[in-house]
Amino acid sequence: MEQILQYLDLSTYQWMLLFLCGLFVGMGKTGIGGLGMLVVPLLAAAFGGKYSAGLLLPMLAFADIFGVRYYNRHAEWGHVWRLLPWAIAGIFLGLWVGENIDDEQFKELMAVIILVSLVIMIWRERKKGKIPDYWWFSAIVGLAGGFATMIGNAAGPIMAVYLLSMHLPKNSYIGTGAWFFLIINYFKIPLHIFVWHTITWESITLDVATFPFIFLGAWLGFRLVKLIPEKPYRIFVIVTTAIASIRLFF
Repeated sequence: MEQILQYLDLSTYQWMLLFLCGLFVGMGKTGIGGLGMLVVPLLAAAFGGKYSAGLLLPMLAFADIFGVRYYNRHAEWGHVWRLLPWAIAGIFLGLWVGENIDDEQFKELMAVIILVSLVIMIWRERKKGKIPDYWWFSAIVGLAGGFATMIGNAAGPIMAVYLLSMHLPKNSYIGTGAWFFLIINYFKIPLHIFVWHTITWESITLDVATFPFIFLGAWLGFRLVKLIPEKPYRIFVIVTTAIASIRLFF
């Protein structure tokens, strides 16, 4: 609680970083993939591991609304229901682990999860084949995604492996992912409030301050997604996210 109360007395650098992360969250949820991964280590370095996870979650939950509203009709619910029970199990596993480690260990675990996710992101860019639609594959992806989203809000690349391997059309891929993340992000909010105590009225005050920037980022994301060269952009995101994640170890 004391750490979150201290957030209200932020430096100019911290406020600028918070607003920049809000912008990135909005853009990441509306088509500029990868920016959400960069937000996680940036906030963790500035606000601490577990508390940054609670600070980021309402920002993501707010941004999820834009993705769902725009791509609502394209979701394929069969994939959502198949992954959801395993993801919830992974969330509770992450909840237990987070309760039993200190903040430095939490930040290091976040860094490991992000770096592994980056490896997965690079791997799926190179491997375009369809993975067999076995129940155990859904179980592994769901558990890993649930754990990663609880510890570091970093399940995007893991879930992308599953959704892309199903060869969904572009809009179905985005719509299915948008609904999945909206459900699990809102599911996590009570856990952060009542178990980890990382979401309070004070932290929500900071989140609300980022909402105009999230809205602006969502607007930019819808319009810029077709204009940004894909390969140079993804290389930039991967490199900068890796550097920011490695810094969490020091």
